[in-house]
Amino acid sequence: MTTTNLAPVTATDWLGLRDRVAVVTGAAGGIGAAIALELARCGARVVVLDLNRDGAVETARRAADLGVDTLGLGVDTADGSSVASAVDAVAEGFGHVDVLINNAGIMRAGDLASVSRTDWQRVLDVNVTGYLLCSQAFGAGMRQRGRGSIVHVSSISASHPQPSSGAYSPGKAAVSMLSRTLAFEWGPYGVRSNSIAPGMTRTPLTESFYTTPGVLEARSGVVPLRRVGTPQDLADAAVWLASDRAGYISGQEIQVDGGFTQTLMSHIPRPGYE
Repeated sequence: MTTTNLAPVTATDWLGLRDRVAVVTGAAGGIGAAIALELARCGARVVVLDLNRDGAVETARRAADLGVDTLGLGVDTADGSSVASAVDAVAEGFGHVDVLINNAGIMRAGDLASVSRTDWQRVLDVNVTGYLLCSQAFGAGMRQRGRGSIVHVSSISASHPQPSSGAYSPGKAAVSMLSRTLAFEWGPYGVRSNSIAPGMTRTPLTESFYTTPGVLEARSGVVPLRRVGTPQDLADAAVWLASDRAGYISGQEIQVDGGFTQTLMSHIPRPGYE
C-alpha cells in the first residue's frame, strides 16, 4: 500500500525538505559535501558518511553551522557491517531516513587489457555494490513507511565510455540501471529512485587536471555553456530530485553536463554548414 504523508510546503520551504533526514555518502568533500550543505540550507537534518571520518565530521560541522542537526560518521559503504553500524547510529540519533544520496565513489586508472583484478573489483565494490548496500539498508525503513527518495550519482561515462579508467564506466553504467530497477521494484512502496550524471566537474579529485595549463580553457570550450561544472551544479540537481517537488519523477537520469553530451554531431564534417 502506497501512502504519501507529505509535509505541507510553505513559501520558505519550497522543496519541502525542512526537518527531513538525509544521508549523503562520500560527502567529506567535492560533490558529496556540496549536496550535504545544500540539503542543510534547505532545512534537512544531514548525516554525512565517508571512509574519511575526519572529513565526514568536518562536513557535518559545516552543515550544523547552517542551523540543522547533523552527524558525521566514518563508514566504508562497500562493507555491509560498516553500513549496518551506520544504520544503527542514524536510527539512534534521528529515528528514520527520508532521503539517501548515493555518491561515494573512486577511480583507478588502467585500460581493460591490463587492469588488475584488485583494482577492477575495488571500483565495483565501492561504486556499485556500495550503492546497493546503502539502498538496501536505508531503504528498508522507507519501504515500511511508504515514502522515501534515493538519488544516485552516476556519470556521463555510464553512456559514453571513458577509456583508461578500468571499471569506472562499466560501474557507472551499472549504477544507472540499479537506479532504474530500484524505481521499478520499490515504486509500489512509495520510494522513488533517480540518478544524476555529472559531466566535467571541477572537484578535489579532478583538480590536478585543471592545474595543467590550457586544460580548463580546452574543456570549457567544448561545453555549450562554455564552462566546467561545479559541485554546486550537481547539488542543485540532486536536492531537487530528492524533494517533494520531484514527487512524480522516478527511474530517470538527469545529465548535468552543460550540454556536453549533445555535441556528438560537431565531430562530423559538414562542408558548407560550419
